[in-house]
Amino acid sequence: MTRILRNHIIDITGMAIICITLLLLSFSLHFQLPFHLSPSLLNLNTIFLSILIEALPFVLIGVLIAGVIQVFVTEEHIRRWIPKNRLLAITMSCVIGALFPACECGIVPITRRLVGKGVPIYAAIGFMLTGPLINPIVIASTYMAFGNDFKIAGLRMGLGFIISIIIAFIISLIFKGNQLKASIPTVQSHSHSKKEPILKRFWDMLIHSIDEFFDMGKYLIIGAFLAAFVQTYLPARALFEAGNGPAASLAIMMGLAFVLSLCSEADAFIGASFSSLFPTSAILGFLIFGPMIDLKNTLMMLGVFKGKFVMGVLALITATIFITIMLVQSFL
Repeated sequence: MTRILRNHIIDITGMAIICITLLLLSFSLHFQLPFHLSPSLLNLNTIFLSILIEALPFVLIGVLIAGVIQVFVTEEHIRRWIPKNRLLAITMSCVIGALFPACECGIVPITRRLVGKGVPIYAAIGFMLTGPLINPIVIASTYMAFGNDFKIAGLRMGLGFIISIIIAFIISLIFKGNQLKASIPTVQSHSHSKKEPILKRFWDMLIHSIDEFFDMGKYLIIGAFLAAFVQTYLPARALFEAGNGPAASLAIMMGLAFVLSLCSEADAFIGASFSSLFPTSAILGFLIFGPMIDLKNTLMMLGVFKGKFVMGVLALITATIFITIMLVQSFL
């Protein structure tokens, strides 16, 4: 524990200062401050806190799973589980992601550990894309948000799965290697840990989870703040007015999904509220693009993967979703 405090003293101090500042801002209406705070600043603080509160439980679950993978899953397990065939590996990873209830911010630390353990980058990305998008919780919430109608939920699941496979396959052709940042320590093999006592292995898992949390936490905070800032000061009405025509409305809704950085378990209710303003194709763009990648998720990925790779994945996701939905919009 002393080592953890020593290694993360700057992170802990920074988070403590941020928490104190947020608490002061949150309760500023209940006591007199020597300076005046604008309503927009208070609104920014509220949105920022709501994003953090929404995301933190999933990040905690994600880092705990990452710790389990680090300590209990060996490279030999990975080699035995992942098919040699590229397309089979991508399909399997997308299926596992579809069955795995995870948020887009909690999935990043899991993906990093999987890649570090030897999972091919294309298979890990397939898992990362489908996990937050079409897991059972997301599909159930989408079904309820759109009036217990399975049409949108089914389209989200089917199109999202196909798009994920396409993106992962293209990544397998373009990018080689694990694409992890050089500054991130190489994940060490724990095959010897089978001989260690279970309590020692459990403690190692907690240590890895704590390290993972502080690694991811700062990027989550920065991403949440940027998302809150854009939501507070971006003229949303101008965006809606610009969304005339199928292509423009789809682009607007995809951009909105990126900026809002909503949790995938709740974004369907927001998407449903836009149903009277935008066509089905644009709503689907919102529901598919946001869980795959958003502002806070991009910041967290930049902390894990090489910048060129993250920008390539962002561009690939954007282009693939836009082109696919435009091609099938006449059938929706």
